[in-house]
Amino acid sequence: MSVTAARGFTATGVAAGITPGGTPDLALVVNEGPGAAAAGVLTANRVKAAPVLWTQQVLAAGQVTAVVLNSGGANACTGPLGFQDTHATAERAAAVLGHNAAEIAVASTGPLGTRLPMDRLLPGIDSAAAARTPHGGEKAALAIKSTDTTHKTATADGDGWTVGGMAKGADLLAVLTTDADLPPDALDRALRAATRTTFERVDSDGRTSPNDTVLLLASGASGITPGEEAFTEAVRAVCADLTRQLVQDAAGASKDIRVGITGAATEDDAVEAGRAVARSNLLKCAVHGEVPDWGRVVAALGTTSAAFEPHRLAVAFNGVWVCRDGQAADDPARADLRYREVRITADLGAGEASAEILTNDLTADYVHENSAHST
Repeated sequence: MSVTAARGFTATGVAAGITPGGTPDLALVVNEGPGAAAAGVLTANRVKAAPVLWTQQVLAAGQVTAVVLNSGGANACTGPLGFQDTHATAERAAAVLGHNAAEIAVASTGPLGTRLPMDRLLPGIDSAAAARTPHGGEKAALAIKSTDTTHKTATADGDGWTVGGMAKGADLLAVLTTDADLPPDALDRALRAATRTTFERVDSDGRTSPNDTVLLLASGASGITPGEEAFTEAVRAVCADLTRQLVQDAAGASKDIRVGITGAATEDDAVEAGRAVARSNLLKCAVHGEVPDWGRVVAALGTTSAAFEPHRLAVAFNGVWVCRDGQAADDPARADLRYREVRITADLGAGEASAEILTNDLTADYVHENSAHST
């Protein structure tokens, strides 16, 4: 039941007319309480959409009572009027719900540079508020999926409490909810620890979006305050599940690639090295062609500042070590890349740290899909 799996939440998704064709394009998630603690992780992109700037202010107080999300328009690079539109969105939701606008988060996804049709969006909020139910999580997830082929939801259960969530890509929008009774600072620690090794380790197209938003809301409806370690693990599990679904549904992809870096001097080195490999268009093309081209991995590693000696590098495709000591090793023909998931491991031979980055292959379908519409 997605974001309504946890007690104390209602949600729905409606067709507000923001996108053509009458598809659902506006979602509403409401924290019915008794608590309203919240935390969020927002985009690291220096270009921030109006909803991100608004939600950043809302999160400063650690209280969120509702989230309005729309597809069909990012409301990014729209100037002061775009920020006024976000403000008006929060004010309308606050008025119809009887809440404070300063506790309404807003998130948007779609093409940049165009203002939203407020004459349709605002009445859509009224419709969503009237239609929200404790079983409306799936409808909310459908309304935000945009160019995704499927909606994405996940849940994890604790001892008498639950974490639920929904997400969409490639502008990352994710809302997680819990009925655990926790303060904003505990939510913030759990969310940041979870996103650091899940959402933030996805690198399908080498950039962050002006709209990336991950929120965690707590209703406290279970009356239970779980241990921080157990709660963080539940949040991480939901984020990891959603991350897996996002990678599997990346635009036009035919391969899901797991880039594992081992033997790094530090975790930061492992992440930098993993991102360099994941962002190599040459390697992504090779994987699409089911060719275990370890030279392209080594070349990508060589562009980083990670500590390693080239003569100690080792690379494996699906467990076959095609490169050892910086030179050819096992027969590449043994590395079977016919299946959807491809695992690439690069050992730097410089320490004990490791990290994994998720990406996809580069296909003609990817190029077509991303040339056929604006972002």
